Amino acid sequence: MLTSFPLSLSVFQSDTHELIDSLLKRFKRQKLYLAGHSWGTALGFDIARKYPELLYAYIAIGPMINQLESERIVLTLMKEKALKTGNQKQMEELATVNIPFQTGEQLFYHRKWLFDFSGSRKKLSRSYVENWASTWLQVYNEASKENLIESLPVIACPVYFFAGRKDYQTNSTITEDYYSRMSAPKKDLFWFENSGHSIPSSEPDRMQKIIIEKILPETVNGE
Repeated sequence: MLTSFPLSLSVFQSDTHELIDSLLKRFKRQKLYLAGHSWGTALGFDIARKYPELLYAYIAIGPMINQLESERIVLTLMKEKALKTGNQKQMEELATVNIPFQTGEQLFYHRKWLFDFSGSRKKLSRSYVENWASTWLQVYNEASKENLIESLPVIACPVYFFAGRKDYQTNSTITEDYYSRMSAPKKDLFWFENSGHSIPSSEPDRMQKIIIEKILPETVNGE
């Protein structure tokens, strides 16, 4: 009989470590490359913090660095735009949003107008967002609380950042600030000028090229 238990950030962090250990044993390796995107970077940074010896390098794509601040920054920008353009519906819906998000409705309104603000043509389903939030919002908010600028100034393995110049969801200015402050044996920041938050789908060829031609030669040590 399966036993259910509440989802939590610590459960996902533990599962990530177990999966890495399993892969290393299966393929008889001592290290691997770890890449995370968006909320997945919260798990990746945890591994880089606790088990840097397991990683050739960590690649953080559209990373969550100080996510509560990132959400606040773009919320302010969206409210300013709504006021400037006289968009009453946008003003009313954004006025209901609190950071951290308290409900799926708040998340939906934030992301709905974020897509509009960033020029995305993607259509967002309210039912999808609210259903997602019913399961995942608590874990997302838990991960969003950390400010890596304060809590993780040093990482003991190579770290590479991929940032979309138009990324407002995980604000690229925060990524740049963290990159300039943190220290690691090797580090680099790669800008994706034509991307927002979804680098793996918007510029996959360039992302792959950087990993193969830049990161691997710098970090692989023949193990």
